[in-house]
Amino acid sequence: KWRGEGRVTVPDDFEVEWGYWTDTFYVEPDPPEMYIDEDGIDCFDSNGERVDCLVGDILSGSHGFDDDGDCLRTDWVTKEGEPIDFWWAQAYANENGNGVPCDIVWISNNGIVTAIDADPNVDEDPDDEAFAGELSHRTFVIGVGKMAFVILLGLFIPLFLALGLVKDESENGTLHLLLSKPINRSEFILYRLLGYLTISSSYVIALALLVGTIAAIIGPGDGIFRASDLPVWLGIGIATTLVLAAYGSLFNTMGLISPKYGVYICIVFGIWEFVMGFFSIVNPSWTITSISITHWALQMIDSIVIMAWPDTLQWAQIGQAFGINGGSLANFWHPPEHTLGTNEPAVSLLLSVIVLLTITSVMIFIGKSVFNRREIM
Repeated sequence: KWRGEGRVTVPDDFEVEWGYWTDTFYVEPDPPEMYIDEDGIDCFDSNGERVDCLVGDILSGSHGFDDDGDCLRTDWVTKEGEPIDFWWAQAYANENGNGVPCDIVWISNNGIVTAIDADPNVDEDPDDEAFAGELSHRTFVIGVGKMAFVILLGLFIPLFLALGLVKDESENGTLHLLLSKPINRSEFILYRLLGYLTISSSYVIALALLVGTIAAIIGPGDGIFRASDLPVWLGIGIATTLVLAAYGSLFNTMGLISPKYGVYICIVFGIWEFVMGFFSIVNPSWTITSISITHWALQMIDSIVIMAWPDTLQWAQIGQAFGINGGSLANFWHPPEHTLGTNEPAVSLLLSVIVLLTITSVMIFIGKSVFNRREIM
């Protein structure tokens, strides 16, 4: 709109409206809460009374309330004041099929939230700040543990240190001197691996606890220190240690089998494990990922997380269902896969440890067998 005097020319196929300018007046804007965080996550107790959603408590049953009225739309009218018949909204107001219009069903099994099924436009705009801090913190802990520790440190430390544990001694001509001492070849292999593992695992566990302590201090929460974080970080350090043992024994054996081409074989294998690691993060249920070492270490972390933070699945569902923090927690963490039908994370943890120790033992045995039959030049 504009204000002025003069002649107005209207092009073909266009129209113009005009009138007299009478007066200006100020229109009070709607309060921000009408459009920002206007439909938060609502919870109710057993008596139907609204209570604060304590995400530390496992929710179940029917919750949610259409605060902004955009589910049933019962109070919506035209500009003439006539009610609007949103017949289609009424039809979809019970999309989750529980018989309660415009609510959210929290589905739990054995005290674990497995899904959140919401009717359309219910609790769709919560206060992100009330949940984003915890979601971001857990995503950080799990993401760093999986990507920085297991995938990166777990792969590159053995690739640089374990590959030449015996091969380098042979190439440098010092292997004759070492084997001239009263020690057999099998013990020599074992001692070299134990030395490598002692140094690398001490570094990894110390680093995990250091990062965990800092994260526990600056992380969200009512206290000044999140003690519940430390078991997760310790588990990350232990999982990485088992990966170091498995890769270390494997790469050392590759160097013994093929001193000339072992490094190239290990690099190709490392690329495979790197890719399988990311696949395991995205979807650990893919069968192909279970034939990688990284997969079992990541399963250890998933198991430890749910044991240390029993409400992790609920947090992941909240982030995904309500679009908080982009649902990133559900992208980095998944319920443990290998529970043998028990849904117990301890079973998956134990099975993962057994698999990693078995791989380590088999690779050490193969390496010792190859080394015992080799003629030292």
